[in-house]
Amino acid sequence: MPATKSKIIIRSILLAGTVISLFFVPWILIWAWILPLPDTVQEQLHESIEHGLDGSILYIQQGDQAVELYAAGWHDRDRMIKAYPEAYFKIASIGKLYDAVAITKLVAEDLITLDKTLLYYFPELKGRIENAENITIRMLVQHRSGIPNFTNTTDFWMYPPQNSEQTLDLFLDKPADFKPGSDYAYSNSNYFLLGLLMEKVTRNSKEKVIQERILKPLKLENTYFSLDDIDQDQLMSGYYVGVEEDIKLTNYNSMIATAQDVGVFIKALNTGDLLTKKETEIYSSIYVFDHTGLIPGYQSIARYHKDKDMVVILFANTSNFDGYTWSIFEIVYDRIIKILNKRD
Repeated sequence: MPATKSKIIIRSILLAGTVISLFFVPWILIWAWILPLPDTVQEQLHESIEHGLDGSILYIQQGDQAVELYAAGWHDRDRMIKAYPEAYFKIASIGKLYDAVAITKLVAEDLITLDKTLLYYFPELKGRIENAENITIRMLVQHRSGIPNFTNTTDFWMYPPQNSEQTLDLFLDKPADFKPGSDYAYSNSNYFLLGLLMEKVTRNSKEKVIQERILKPLKLENTYFSLDDIDQDQLMSGYYVGVEEDIKLTNYNSMIATAQDVGVFIKALNTGDLLTKKETEIYSSIYVFDHTGLIPGYQSIARYHKDKDMVVILFANTSNFDGYTWSIFEIVYDRIIKILNKRD
């Protein structure tokens, strides 16, 4: 076959492949990314609703400046209640920051030793959690234990456990994902066990531990641990793509807070107002200083931008594990940061 004819055929194949691939490009993400940047964060929040998020809340606090609060979309779309920034929200895995801080403080109080094993504190788990004799508390905090993630259980999100015993049943007697310390895998099972550890060494509830060591010192009066603790009308509705009804009352054992309470916590964690020098050294060696959260109906990002001494918290009450909702959410967050950088 002549070289020229071969080149034509190869180019034709490449062109056809390019055309076909265009049908699989997530255009909604490209559109959200390439749109001209709005002048204000409020405009960007409204734009996020156009991209498919039902409602959004934004908290900004920089340096010694006053707090900025914004909202867009629906707090409750069925009752046509507009989103408002003081609403309660399920913060999901952002709650792990509070857990890690509580563990840090208990280490500083000599109630927990990071390099002691899971079996040391829970001898009854021998034979129930593979490698329990080699899993340290440090590994639990850092997601390096190899314990399977109970939220990966089939139908977990449809039928969440209703108590501690049911939760334990989801990962006890299951094979490890890897040998302790040899790899990393995000696992909610780690933090469930850390909650039990807090209760064992203090003889108090995990909620009491966090309340006494974090919420009270920071005067956080709008952070809660249960749907039963709040006025549920103030909880922002939660929507999952493809499900018509509001799923906010489904109990996934998430902490609940306002954006402002989360913002105050994140600022204090990052600037040293929450941890002593000793505690900061401990915490820095075991966990991160910002986090995201994702459960059915709720997405959240909580970050401190050190170069600006700025906390930016973003909530959205729409999720879809199999779609582009999280990617849209991250694009919106990044564009908000760009707007704020231009504003300075």
